Amino acid sequence: MFTIDAHLDLSMNALEWNRDLQKTVEEINNREKGLTDKPDRGNATVSLPALREGNIGLVVATQIARYVAPDNPLPGWHSPEQAWAQTQGQLAWYQAMEAKGQMTQINNLESLENHLKLWTGNGPVAAKPIGYILSLEGADSIIDLSYLEKSYESGLRALGPAHYGPGRYAQGTDATGGMGTKGRELLKEMEKLNIILDATHLCDDSFWEAMDHFYGHVWASHNNCRALVNHNRQFSDEQIKVLIQRDAVIGGVLDAWMMVPGWVRGVSQPKEMDCDLEKMIDHMDHICQLAGNANHIGIGSDLDGAYGREQSPYDLETIADLKRIPDMLSKRGYTENDIQKVMHGNWLKFLRNAWT
Repeated sequence: MFTIDAHLDLSMNALEWNRDLQKTVEEINNREKGLTDKPDRGNATVSLPALREGNIGLVVATQIARYVAPDNPLPGWHSPEQAWAQTQGQLAWYQAMEAKGQMTQINNLESLENHLKLWTGNGPVAAKPIGYILSLEGADSIIDLSYLEKSYESGLRALGPAHYGPGRYAQGTDATGGMGTKGRELLKEMEKLNIILDATHLCDDSFWEAMDHFYGHVWASHNNCRALVNHNRQFSDEQIKVLIQRDAVIGGVLDAWMMVPGWVRGVSQPKEMDCDLEKMIDHMDHICQLAGNANHIGIGSDLDGAYGREQSPYDLETIADLKRIPDMLSKRGYTENDIQKVMHGNWLKFLRNAWT
């Protein structure tokens, strides 16, 4: 089944992990044998061939570069200008993939519909480019609001104002506090440009402020449920209900510590924690129970988002294994129509509404 994954850090893996995503996952992992500079070396799950194998023809692909103040212990860049330059390098990688015919940018309704015709038509999947919608994870690299318009002109269509920790425009995971004047000005400019607000990673204070001040289209590209795994990175039922009211779609994420309670990063192992793909279905199902339907869930795997198989479901070898999700949903009583919504339909409906 044609599948959309609403969150992949492809350019980060290409530039910061030095992975040639044109290669197979096996080739990438073989190239990393003996490397220890990253904790997930040799455990990659994502490549462009693996996406094609799983019929994942459209993704939301990120740019990401955090600014860190002198007192911020998180990794990141020491000025917004450096962060901006990093995102532009990431953009250059996507453009290089376009030049090779490996990827194609999707940034309006016409390009979306043409891409869907390509992927649902005849012809070998191996020859089809992966469509990508450009998203910025954390707004720190937006030096000032004029840079948001530059980004839109380069294809940016979604933005999450914060990532981990304190940000220049909002507060993210493990931080507290609202968005403030700069954050609200960012939201206003996003509305003007019709850039989708990605609520993922907003701390509770910033989340509620964003909901009060942003009137455009909102989604959560990769988020699970606090009711199942109690952490501020997850959404509470109250937050999920507000997103449902805003007609948002929430992408289920496959980072193990967000899937099962009690996970200790760097210590726990997927098998011993019984972390399999079914756990993501648990989170999806929880959202469906709150909504009373399957209209607000999708996939936002975040696979290889600074982790690999050591922190992914134990029954997943590569991202192509997402093709097993329809059978899992079917066994839980989801109809064929609902399954199509989860795999692609809800994201497509959202985009068509946002871009019409």
